[in-house]
Amino acid sequence: MTEIKYTIKDFKNDNEVRWCAGCGDYAILNAVQRTMADMGIPKEKFAVISGIGCSSRFPYYMNTFGFHTIHGRAAAIASGVKIANPDLSVWVMTGDGDAMAIGGNHFIHVIRRNINLNMIVFNNRIYGLTKGQYSPTSDRGFVSKTSPFGTVEDPFVPGQLVIGARGSFFARSIDGNLKLSQAVFEEAQKHQGTSVVEVLQNCVIFNNGIHSAIADPNFRAERQLILEHGKPMLFGENNEKGLTFEKGKLRVAVIGENGVTEDDILVHDVTEPDPSLHMALINMKLPDMPVAFGVIRAVPAPVYDVEMEAQIKRVQETRKITCVDDLLKSGNTWEVTGNKNVTVSKCL
Repeated sequence: MTEIKYTIKDFKNDNEVRWCAGCGDYAILNAVQRTMADMGIPKEKFAVISGIGCSSRFPYYMNTFGFHTIHGRAAAIASGVKIANPDLSVWVMTGDGDAMAIGGNHFIHVIRRNINLNMIVFNNRIYGLTKGQYSPTSDRGFVSKTSPFGTVEDPFVPGQLVIGARGSFFARSIDGNLKLSQAVFEEAQKHQGTSVVEVLQNCVIFNNGIHSAIADPNFRAERQLILEHGKPMLFGENNEKGLTFEKGKLRVAVIGENGVTEDDILVHDVTEPDPSLHMALINMKLPDMPVAFGVIRAVPAPVYDVEMEAQIKRVQETRKITCVDDLLKSGNTWEVTGNKNVTVSKCL
């Protein structure tokens, strides 16, 4: 079998990329194209599905099959694409507004069903395409064109929704870290089931710097915890800090202080069925805790499209009805007989 070798150029097309200069979407596009080039999957096996929003222009810039659908419905349409074409690698590109406002119902149910597709959520905590309204992930008190005095709502946390919908895979990245994004996108593709990757993305026009405290290179080592399966949860300039679990809560500990050694630091396990620790990692935030990045949860679970195919096969092997004629003659049917003057009906 011939080995498939691609470069990033094979996944670019001739369309002009029409995002604002400096938009975080460029980095995500680059990471996705690089990831797909390294997967060894034929280009014609990729399908990129999007809804409405800045992120949803994605299919226009990919040299793959694509479908730019309607607002909030990308997950629903991608579900149909995958079920009808199980051999495709289906990728959903969506934003925090598209996925979690008008598309919220589709978002949670594709996760609940565990359909084998990959969903990348661009989270800039704003509606960018429609010029700066607050979104479902905007913080309480956020000032925008639709909340001039500050929002009086609490935001959705994407990872919480994934866990609440019994999700089997959740990861988090940030637009400026291409290496990390490529790593989690690759793991998302490998996972069997719905893979959700939240990417913290910067909107330079309407919400510039929303993730700057996390992304600041001067404090990145202190504020970002890059998780790896099977490895201690360490961070800091010299990995001198780590997470421990005390009295039912995650705590930051410094190795060498109060008798703490590396053996006391929690080891990350993405496959743990109990989501309690994964949820705690998702909920960590500045300033008290670092923000968790990488694959947070990846547990085996029944896959909808696989289960559906198996069910169809079982029914086909045991069915009594094999054609339309069998169907029409099944159940309560009647035969009408007689001549011009007399008609007799009898049950078959």
